[in-house]
Amino acid sequence: MTDYLNIKLSEGEIRGLSNLGLAHIGDCVYELMVRSRIICSGRSTSGGLHRETVKYVSAPAQAEAVSKILPVLTDAERDVYRRGRNTRVNSVPKNADISQYHAATGLEALFGWLYLNGCHDRLNELFAIIMEEA
Repeated sequence: MTDYLNIKLSEGEIRGLSNLGLAHIGDCVYELMVRSRIICSGRSTSGGLHRETVKYVSAPAQAEAVSKILPVLTDAERDVYRRGRNTRVNSVPKNADISQYHAATGLEALFGWLYLNGCHDRLNELFAIIMEEA
């Protein structure tokens, strides 16, 4: 049985994924990390949980998060971020401009790439930098 919570793909398998595929899984990884952080802080009402989560997972918030981690990214991580950021998208949410949405897609692609490579420590390291001032 495949352990989808601790999946680790080969380099070839990851290279075969589209940038949007990486962003798709990365979006989930990032949101799971945000939600985990929020519930560990003791918030408990459903409305409060949702509002707090949205503050961190919206495209503008993710674009701001990118600015915090860009200086510490490795060359390989920067390349993945750049490829995700440059991916053509068909729509942009009403609460974000196109540059914010592209930056958010790049962040999600990076988090997806790290997750699929099994780099959980690095994910936690980058997430801690993003959440430092929060």
